[in-house]
Amino acid sequence: MQQPSVARLGLGPVRFGLLSRGEQVLCYSSIAGAEQVPMSKVEPTIYLNDRYKVIEDNLKVVRKRLNKPLTLTEKIVYGHLDDPETSEMIRGVSYLKLRPDRVAMQDATAQMAMLQFISSGLPETAVPSTIHCDHLIEGTTSPQPDREGAFGGVADLNFAVKTNKEVYDFLATAGSKYGVGFWRPGSGIIHQIVLENYALPGLMMIGTDSHTPNAGGLGVCAVGVGGADAVDVMAGLPWELKAPKVIGVKLTGKLSRWTSPKDVILKVAGILTVKGGTGAIVEYFGPGLDHISCTGMATICNMGAEIGATTSVFPFNKRMHDYLVATERKGAASLADSFKEHLRADEGATYDQVIEINLSELEPHINGPFTPDLANPLSKFADELRKNGWPSELKAGLIGSCTNSSYEDMARAASVARQALAAGIKAKVPFTISPGSEQIRATIERDGIMDVFEKIGGTVLSNSCGPCIGQWKRTDVKKGEANSIITSFNRNFAARNDGNPSTHAFVASPELVTAYAIAGDLSFNPEKDTLVGADGKEIKLEAPFGDELPSKGFDAGANVYQAPATELAERAKLSVAVDPASQRLQLLSPFKAWSGDDIKDCAVLIKVKGKCTTDHISMAGPWLKYRGHLDNISNNLLIGAINIANGKPNAVKNVVTGEEGPVPATARDYKARGLQWVVVGDENYGEGSSREHAALEPRHLGGVAIIVKSFARIHETNLKKQGMLPLVFANPADYDKIDPTDKISIVGLKTFAPGKPLSLEGKKLDGSTYTIPVNHTFNDNQINWFKHGSALNAMAAVFKK
Repeated sequence: MQQPSVARLGLGPVRFGLLSRGEQVLCYSSIAGAEQVPMSKVEPTIYLNDRYKVIEDNLKVVRKRLNKPLTLTEKIVYGHLDDPETSEMIRGVSYLKLRPDRVAMQDATAQMAMLQFISSGLPETAVPSTIHCDHLIEGTTSPQPDREGAFGGVADLNFAVKTNKEVYDFLATAGSKYGVGFWRPGSGIIHQIVLENYALPGLMMIGTDSHTPNAGGLGVCAVGVGGADAVDVMAGLPWELKAPKVIGVKLTGKLSRWTSPKDVILKVAGILTVKGGTGAIVEYFGPGLDHISCTGMATICNMGAEIGATTSVFPFNKRMHDYLVATERKGAASLADSFKEHLRADEGATYDQVIEINLSELEPHINGPFTPDLANPLSKFADELRKNGWPSELKAGLIGSCTNSSYEDMARAASVARQALAAGIKAKVPFTISPGSEQIRATIERDGIMDVFEKIGGTVLSNSCGPCIGQWKRTDVKKGEANSIITSFNRNFAARNDGNPSTHAFVASPELVTAYAIAGDLSFNPEKDTLVGADGKEIKLEAPFGDELPSKGFDAGANVYQAPATELAERAKLSVAVDPASQRLQLLSPFKAWSGDDIKDCAVLIKVKGKCTTDHISMAGPWLKYRGHLDNISNNLLIGAINIANGKPNAVKNVVTGEEGPVPATARDYKARGLQWVVVGDENYGEGSSREHAALEPRHLGGVAIIVKSFARIHETNLKKQGMLPLVFANPADYDKIDPTDKISIVGLKTFAPGKPLSLEGKKLDGSTYTIPVNHTFNDNQINWFKHGSALNAMAAVFKK
């Protein structure tokens, strides 16, 4: 894309010096006179120096105002303030307006984000933005008739290109027209591509995927958001975030034997649980950092999404420097060296909570099943299997994904596999490998690692998310059949990987997964148990080892990037057409603005019992193909949520007709009758993926409010963006007062204000009534979204003026 103007990037005032020819150049303090460093190889006219200048100038103001040592989190976040002179900066309280440096979108969420951006009427994005085709490729591990009897990476990619052509063409054309870089199908997983090409220490980015924090492994404050947030930033508006609390994790000691970076976050997840990081950024520090690779740090940050954290971040160090050099960003590594005072916490900086982990004492972990925070140390895992009755027989092992698909990950897993091959042993269960990027795939193929995986019986899938997000055409187990799998992925909710709610999914490091795939039984402990070789002799697997970076350098592989058109005039000639009859794409219509009155006599669509993730609210897997068509994908609304009235999923009683039916159909019936409805939910409602469809769908089908005991951060924001009311019981026990047959009114909207609770007035079938106080976290700007009907409507009103 063209180089944005200083004003457009929100750089604020700058100092100028003079060259001999009279040209003006930006001057800096810590990086004054440094050579201009591009933000990436594909953005040669947008410079990292300019972003560092903004951070440095902002921090001069912030330091003067706060007069205290700053954490790394505060340096990056406050360094991106839209107005550092007047912004309130109180952790956990203040709402900040920030200027991120970048937006990244995966193909499933980019459809809705680009449809929303198109409706804004703007000619191009205001910040560097990219689209990554990684979610819509279904992985197969057995011969498929629709792939002419083939399966695996090549067959799956070819099939995806054919079946998703309409969506890929839309994204490619929209990207070219609006200045967005487009990474083609097969390029790799969004987070690995970002780490290899765009992540730079000290920057801030948002991504329409919950595992965007992966870039924290390179010192980026990278936050997962919904598509509406991405649209704001692409439109040049400041992005809003509540000032995060800061959880410090002090690492000491050194990893050894079977323990890996994955075990750090598996341990932290066990400590903090799936909601312990909500409203906070997790910042790692301590001498143990120097013993973890850059990609290992990325693994830790990636899975920080499973503890509800806003993001996670590491300070700049030599391991990051080496990774930047290895990925052909030597200039950025040198500039970061000069800027390092702003890329680490100040001496004496304080945290809201501190966790200490001695890496020398840390055990390998296997987390699960059904939740990523159920932490099981390896030494106790076999006992937990027996005690809980989890299936010990393993049915599949899967490695790769955005969490663990680095060169080091693949090399360590291969070192385990080589030992088995030397003893004449192959994997006893289906074993899949998902390379994180085309660069990783090409490099492990060149270095013989892929050959090792194939010889042991593994299936190499395409460079995409695949089974990690439910894109797995699994055929070996019937739905409803209890079985166990183990993966190096990040998320293991029921039915997450294969659509089977009875699959017990466990999460571990790639090397442990490989060992279990070879053993075929989860009661096996590779640190002490033996395997029987082809010659009948027992062998004990040695601890894995793998090079952090390839000694021959990375092989870039195939050309998988499409740059946008460079000139506005050229872009203006491009058209982005959406067929009105399309079943995959649908142009958006604005939601209705608030009526100006309280909301009266709503039906309870469903009262949800227990865990309700975004997978329960808007399933992925086969539904991914409808991510660009709001009406079609709304047919999966809450079909995974458990109805407290009958203990069943996707079965609710229609309060008008008295008939029991699917949740989406019931919602559509209420909408057709003009009957507004609410959802009542439990703790940490909406945990998991950043998918804004989980907020768009209830809004589209006539919902007005979601009333719960507590929310996951991203989902709460997504609901606000779409004009919904996310409300929280002031007293969690009031959840029990509401029956699914009650009529609910929401009172106090005429005086809706920050910090002022609203009231629920409930009316039961017998005519009795009750009043319940409910809290909210709306600020003035978010109340404006509600009044306009959505954040997009409010933005359109601003542009219209």
